[in-house]
Amino acid sequence: MARRAVTRHPLLAEATLASESQFKLLAQRRFGPFFATQFLGAFNDNIFKNALIVLIAFQVAGEQSPEVLINISAGLFILPFFLFSATFGQLADKLDKARLIRITKLLEVLIMVAAAVAFMVDSLGLLIALLFLMGVQSALFGPVKYSILPQQLKPAELVGGNGLVESGTFLAILLGTLAGGLLIGTDQGATWVGLTLVAVALIGLVTSRWVPATAPTVPDLKVNLNPLTETWRIYKFLRGNRTVFLSILGISWFWLLGALYLAQLPLYAKDVLGANEQVVTLLLVLFSVGIGIGSLLCEKLSGGKVELGLVPFGSIGLTIFGIDLFFTPNMAGGDMLVGAGEFIRQPGALRLLVDILGIGTFGGFYIVPLYALIQQRSAPSHRSRVIAGNNIMNALFMVGGAVFAVVALGAGLEIDALFLALAVMNAAVAVYIYSLVPEFTMRFMTWILIHVLYRIDKQDLQQIPEEGPAVLVCNHVSFVDAMVVGGCCPRPVRFVMYYKIFNVPILNFIFRTARAIPIAGSKENPQLLEQAYTDIADALEAGELVCVFPEGQITRDGALNEFRPGVERILARNPVPVVPLALRGLWGSFFSRRYGTAMMSIPRRFLSRIALVAGHPIPGENVSAVKLQQAVAELRGEWL
Repeated sequence: MARRAVTRHPLLAEATLASESQFKLLAQRRFGPFFATQFLGAFNDNIFKNALIVLIAFQVAGEQSPEVLINISAGLFILPFFLFSATFGQLADKLDKARLIRITKLLEVLIMVAAAVAFMVDSLGLLIALLFLMGVQSALFGPVKYSILPQQLKPAELVGGNGLVESGTFLAILLGTLAGGLLIGTDQGATWVGLTLVAVALIGLVTSRWVPATAPTVPDLKVNLNPLTETWRIYKFLRGNRTVFLSILGISWFWLLGALYLAQLPLYAKDVLGANEQVVTLLLVLFSVGIGIGSLLCEKLSGGKVELGLVPFGSIGLTIFGIDLFFTPNMAGGDMLVGAGEFIRQPGALRLLVDILGIGTFGGFYIVPLYALIQQRSAPSHRSRVIAGNNIMNALFMVGGAVFAVVALGAGLEIDALFLALAVMNAAVAVYIYSLVPEFTMRFMTWILIHVLYRIDKQDLQQIPEEGPAVLVCNHVSFVDAMVVGGCCPRPVRFVMYYKIFNVPILNFIFRTARAIPIAGSKENPQLLEQAYTDIADALEAGELVCVFPEGQITRDGALNEFRPGVERILARNPVPVVPLALRGLWGSFFSRRYGTAMMSIPRRFLSRIALVAGHPIPGENVSAVKLQQAVAELRGEWL
């Protein structure tokens, strides 16, 4: 049965799909209660920490140094991540994660009750000790926070869910920091802080009761209580999956970068901008809002899948805005520190604010796909322990970053020069990681191609199985067909392509990185042909998606060529479901043969409208090339 031609605007269709698959999660029990619980936890943590910092800064005197106590407090909060993450990661794999969440929230209530008492009796020592217990509670919650998402969300919702969690986390950090400082500064501030901490913890305990049960992934796991040996075991396991390990390094680098930016903002505002606490708050708000914007936009930009192309995009933005931050003019002058209103009116202020917002936004583009990637590509049996290893690495990098900042600033480096050094180091780290895992660069090039040159309408791609083996068959219109299909498909795809196209310069890098399977005719290279069929069978047996272009050649007249019987041979050996696909709108593009040799004429159009349409899966048993050709022809319709 023929499908109707596309009538809706492709960008509107994409935006509708993105909004439906992201914000609707907040109203669903499988995500909403968890989101509220983690948001309230982050909010409460930061109320406590900032209120404590204010107390130390304004009440400690005499032989005690506020700076020393603040750094000791920060160290005590991070220490549990080193001590207990490995153990807690095992518990998250062994037990129901919803149960663990409720345990952490009950622990939070007990800690906050004690904190309320400590604030009211002005016991600084007890508050610092409780900060360590808060670190323990956070270390317990950490592995659960990210490992529960793949069990509660569909693969197409993973990026959107992570975007909501990241934006919510940074919003909670911002609001908690502001609330902690404001509350402790009021009359009876200690009482108000204590009551707020207990109230928020109790609300979080209530929302945690609605988190649905999550089946343990390894219920018979024997927990190793030795943190050193278990941490080493997790490290060795992480090294076994290169992409996941390097993604964790990338996440850890971001937390180092973000922690250093946030830690230096007060002195940067005072010494470089000549501004007061209002401007510090403004910069903090812009950075946090930027993270939220970037995190939420990932869903729309990625089309509901884990889009690794956004990671290099994020790196580029972090570097560009970080470098530009150094070149904004030094505004410090005079004895009086200016407020937010006067600061905004100064020359260069708007540029600086855009830089801070840009760093946050591109940080969101960078971090969300990496979290989704380690969730997606970690073995379910070890996912919580992988997240625990990530948390340990994050803590290690943040400590290392703090040491680097102390040494650099102590050696006389100015804060704006420190920001420049971070931006340059970010570029170096990005080049290093992407050279080791070229998949990031390949996905970036693909993402740029299909989002800059084309406006793509994706129809019925949910017909592609979320897991398990399947064969995709598609018409062949241009040299970028594989890139368009691969860039739109919600899962990684192994493409079978003619070896001469596989060897096209520049594109060959993308095809090799995507593990495409080159194939030749029986008269050209029979050995390569047989190897291709073997590689296809191995991919399907491993549960992968394989895409073939059964025409065997790119069309020269826009018409659909006869499907060759090779697809029947593939399905005879592996009778997996077949999903017909149709590309529309690429005929006449720079990469097609409409005007002679492809890619040899001047491009005639940009941002042109194209479409990728999927049909219902067809059982692989006894399927014929003729039947598949009819299905693809019906999907393509009259739009070439």
